[in-house]
Amino acid sequence: MPALPTTYSDDLQLLRSSAVAAGIIASGFFRRDVKSWTKDNQSPVSEADILVDRYLAASLLAARPHYGWLSEETADNPSRLNCERVFVVDPIDGTSGFLRGEDSWSVSLAVVENGVPVAGVIFAPVRNEMYDAAKGEGARLNGKALTRHRRAGAAPIIPAAGAVHQEMQAAGLHYTRGPYYPSLAYRLVQVATGKIDAVANRRGSQDWDIAAAALILDECGVSFEDVCSGFPVFNRRDVRHGALAALADMSLKPIVHAALIKVYGCPAAQTAPDRVAGALTIPDERI
Repeated sequence: MPALPTTYSDDLQLLRSSAVAAGIIASGFFRRDVKSWTKDNQSPVSEADILVDRYLAASLLAARPHYGWLSEETADNPSRLNCERVFVVDPIDGTSGFLRGEDSWSVSLAVVENGVPVAGVIFAPVRNEMYDAAKGEGARLNGKALTRHRRAGAAPIIPAAGAVHQEMQAAGLHYTRGPYYPSLAYRLVQVATGKIDAVANRRGSQDWDIAAAALILDECGVSFEDVCSGFPVFNRRDVRHGALAALADMSLKPIVHAALIKVYGCPAAQTAPDRVAGALTIPDERI
């Protein structure tokens, strides 16, 4: 008899247990003398990233050998495009912060089915925070329903690049900058907790940066979009995404989206030399 289809909840349980083990492995390198180097795209990677990636590939694919595999630290295998479900993995999201000894790095794991995230986990081991969701089943933080805690009357908190801040300020938006978490996945889910009201993120994030967070935000009713094309589609040949906005308050959308488009552009507008040059010369995503 053919095997029964695996449920989204089954996949989520597998991701949860694997994320805990991965977090234990990574924590063994945290705030220690760890070997690190710079990849071709100038992003940092460490021996901890590689070891965690190898563990996750072994454990997850042993449990689901028919799933595809897409990871930041594994050479891409185009066979994933022929798989109905694919693991999308960032073994240590926020490696730069991990290497500096900051505690908000995370393990970000997702299962994507036909381009849509259906199970996702973001685990921040040092903070003992596990965010997870299965499609249609809501999102949780440490096993309890993830609920946004509103800050009545306070100015919205929005982390973004300096150039985006300039555009939002020029548009007259009253808000507070930051905080900046090096892990994009962790930063995004803070919109669901209420610690942040919006995230405005540059062009160039990739599937493994955002797949788990996209599902968790969607299950919490938080808007998450590529400002040019809408909700991201995953497991395509090109896994890069445009500028992204996560918004708990939709009244922020016109200004935040417009600022991101002004700074980074949309595909149809990228032929303008000044737009391309401006997008490529922004030096720092810190606040």
